[in-house]
Amino acid sequence: MTGFAGYHSEWNLGSPGGWDYQRVTQVIGKAVWLRLNEISPVGVDLDFDHPLLYPVNGFVAMLVAACRARDGGGPGLVAVVAEEETLDDVTENINLAEHLNRIDGIHGALMSPQQLELKSGRVCWMGRPVSIAFVDFNTDVLLALHRKHDLTPLLQAVREGRVINPRGTEPINVKSMFEVVGGPHRDRFHSEIVQRTPWTRQFRPRRTVGPRGEAIDDLVEWTARHWNDLVLKPERGYSGKGVRVGGVNPNAREAIDLALREGHYIVQEKIPLHLWAEEIPTLNAERGCTTLERYQTDFRCLVGPSGLMGFLGRYGAVPTNVGSGGGVQPLAVLRSKMSVREAVNRINDAILAMDCGTLGKVVEMQERMAVEHRFTYLLGPIKIALRPRLISPRQIDALTEYGRALWSDCLTLERMWLSGELSSMIQIEEEELEIARMQPWRGSAAIIASDGLFDFGASPEPP
Repeated sequence: MTGFAGYHSEWNLGSPGGWDYQRVTQVIGKAVWLRLNEISPVGVDLDFDHPLLYPVNGFVAMLVAACRARDGGGPGLVAVVAEEETLDDVTENINLAEHLNRIDGIHGALMSPQQLELKSGRVCWMGRPVSIAFVDFNTDVLLALHRKHDLTPLLQAVREGRVINPRGTEPINVKSMFEVVGGPHRDRFHSEIVQRTPWTRQFRPRRTVGPRGEAIDDLVEWTARHWNDLVLKPERGYSGKGVRVGGVNPNAREAIDLALREGHYIVQEKIPLHLWAEEIPTLNAERGCTTLERYQTDFRCLVGPSGLMGFLGRYGAVPTNVGSGGGVQPLAVLRSKMSVREAVNRINDAILAMDCGTLGKVVEMQERMAVEHRFTYLLGPIKIALRPRLISPRQIDALTEYGRALWSDCLTLERMWLSGELSSMIQIEEEELEIARMQPWRGSAAIIASDGLFDFGASPEPP
C-alpha cells in the first residue's frame, strides 16, 4: 500500500450519492477557510478547487456523453428518477437536473418513476422521449414500486440500456462480494484491492475460515466470542440502517439476533477506529469554548469509466452515513511543503487559539450558507466540519490508481456472475435477477462508490 493507509468498508454500484453534496461543502468550506485566515493567518496553503473535489462535474460529463451517444449528438433528455417522497427533499437530485439544464442541447428533469410513460413505443416524460435515466434507487426498490405502480416504461428503459447505473450491476452490488475478493479467488483481483478488503463472510450458521486463517466451526458462536473486533451489516443496506459495531454496540447477542432474524447479513472485520478518525476543532456554544473533538471520518471515492470522478468526505460517529446523522467535511489539497499531520496540527492550533465569540460568527456564517444552498438530506440540515480534511498530491495519485483497480475488479466480479460462478453467493429474488439480466453492465456508463476508512496521515495515535 502506498500513499495512504486503510481499507474500504463497502462498495456501492447501485445508486451512490454525495457527488453534489461535496461541491456545496467545498463552496462553504472555502468561504470559512478564507474567513478564518482573515481572523488569524494559519500559514498553510490549501487548494479547495481541485477538480476531484467537485465530483458532480465528472458525473454530469459522463451523463452527457452517454446521452449524446444514444441520440447521435442531438438534443437529449436526461431523466433524474427518484422516489416520489424524496423529490422535494433530496437537494442533490434537484441540483443535478439544474446542472444538466445548463449544458447546450441537454435537458434534465427530476421525476418519480411513475411519471414516465410510453408514447408510440418510446419511453417519454411529458411527451418528450427520454435519452437516458439516472435512477436514484436500487433494483429491489424498483421492483417494489413496479408492483405498486406498474413501471413498464422504466423497465423498457432498462431493456433498451438507457438506465444508469445499469441494472446489471445489482447482483454484485452486495457486501458479500468482499468474501469473493478476499477469499479463494483473491488471485483474480488486484493486490491493492485485496489488501484493502476487510475479512468478510455471509452471516449464518456455517463453517468457514477466520481473518487469520483459523478454522471456524460455527460462525455465529465465533462472532459472539469475538464481537468487539467485528461488524454486522445488511448485505444490501444503506444509510447505516441495521449496522451493529462491536464495542460501539456492546450487546453482541442483540446484534446477532437482529442479523439472524432479518437475514442476509454479513459479518466483517472491524477496522480499528483510530485508523479512520481525526481530531477536529468544535465550537461548544453552551460552554463558550472551542475544544478538539475526535470524530470518525469516511472518504468516499467515486469512480466512472474514465477513472476517478472525485471524493466525498464524511465525519461523525459510527456509522458516518449522513442518513444516520453523520455530517460532511470540506476537503483540501495540501500545497505547503509539510506533512499532512503538521498541517493539520497547525490548523487545529490556530482555530483553538481564536476568540470563541469571533469563531461563533464564523459558524453562523457557515450555517447561513448551508441554509442558502438548501444543504439538507432526509433527516434535515447536514452538519459541516469546521476544519477541512487534507490530502496530498501524492495521495491523489495513489487514489487514482486505486480507482482504476476498483473499476477493473468490479468488472471481474460481473464476469464471474454472468458465468455462474457466484450463483451460490447471490441471494436475490428471481424477479430482480431478471431485471438485472435485461441490462448487463460490461463497463458502460456508471458511477461506483468505495467508502474508504482511510488514514491520510492525521489519525490519532493508537490506544
